[in-house]
Amino acid sequence: MPYRTDTPQDHESNGQRLAALRKRRRWTQSKLAQESGYSLAAVKHFEQGRRSLDRGSVILTFARALDAHPTEITGQPFTPGDRAAQDATASVAAVRRALLRHGRPARPDDAEAAAVDLAELRVRVAEANRLRQGAALARTAELLPPLLRDLQVAVEVCDGPARRAVYDLLASGYECAMQYLYKLGHSSDATLATERVVWAADLTEDPLRRTAARWYEAGEYLAIGEHHDAADIIDQALIDIGTPREPEALSLAGAFHLKAALNAARGGDDTAARKHLGRAQERADELGEDRNDYQLQFGPTNAAIWSVSLPVEMGRGRDAVRAAEQVTADLPEDYAPERRSHHFIDVGRGHWYNGQREQALHAFLTAEAIAPSATRMNAGVRETVRTMIRTQRQGTLVELGMRVGAL
Repeated sequence: MPYRTDTPQDHESNGQRLAALRKRRRWTQSKLAQESGYSLAAVKHFEQGRRSLDRGSVILTFARALDAHPTEITGQPFTPGDRAAQDATASVAAVRRALLRHGRPARPDDAEAAAVDLAELRVRVAEANRLRQGAALARTAELLPPLLRDLQVAVEVCDGPARRAVYDLLASGYECAMQYLYKLGHSSDATLATERVVWAADLTEDPLRRTAARWYEAGEYLAIGEHHDAADIIDQALIDIGTPREPEALSLAGAFHLKAALNAARGGDDTAARKHLGRAQERADELGEDRNDYQLQFGPTNAAIWSVSLPVEMGRGRDAVRAAEQVTADLPEDYAPERRSHHFIDVGRGHWYNGQREQALHAFLTAEAIAPSATRMNAGVRETVRTMIRTQRQGTLVELGMRVGAL
């Protein structure tokens, strides 16, 4: 029997939380339909769990109409439902403390100050990010708190070029913390980490490093539906990069075009989404290899993965499934588990939108086999599986529902 400590709120669907938010505003379903632009029938189906409320653009539309944060609909962060997920969340409080201590005097003792070793810190930062990209969240959780502390000490101890090098490592450490917190649904803490990334990157005095940090900053605005602000940040970043020639700049430009495509998709601008995806694919072709500059994975593989993600964001199951056929066949087995698992989550959601239940379940199980905790804590998986169970209960699906906390 799985180890569970779920709260009753964890078993609510997004639709139930949407209904609670609506009632808190003393709105009728008709009023919510009018304010959101969705039909009354759609609002009823979402609230009753007969229609999966898992798409980012739809959640953002309702959140903005109700003047709520999207996580008030998705219910994140979830209470971990198994021991592995609990191990992954064990360091959330410690990481939060490290982020809050950012910019404060580190007050190292003599032993800490003498132990500062940039080469060793570089190895530790790389290992933390490698584990995070490998979806080894529990191990990442173990490494992050002492690593962030040691980086903050190093900033205080070093000066000149060495301090700028430490700021670069600190930015990468904060990026790892941000991604770790985001994966676990701690969006407010992830936002705080993003602010720290931007701050540390600015102090490296490296133009590309500073620009790379804006990728995450744009994501913060995108996450709350402020599409114009996100677009402004992305457009300025692409201007700053200019005509890229070096691999790092090509990779960064491609990553920003992917972010622009997602922002357009969430904002309902299909034409802009396709345009930016096309430009990202052009950059990937120029690059000719998969890279991980500034912890931003980009290259032919990632551009291909996004050709599935974007139709899913727009609710186009048929397009997503069609694209996935080739992408899945070509997906390298040694590609980052974090990205591979997310690809299969998108494939599952695409099949679900396309009415292909068995294929959707198979894709979710594949994602879970690659990255168990990350898949089980994924808001889209939890909501879609819950809706699947509502409409048809079966053994394997119910077992997955128990593991992701949908039951």
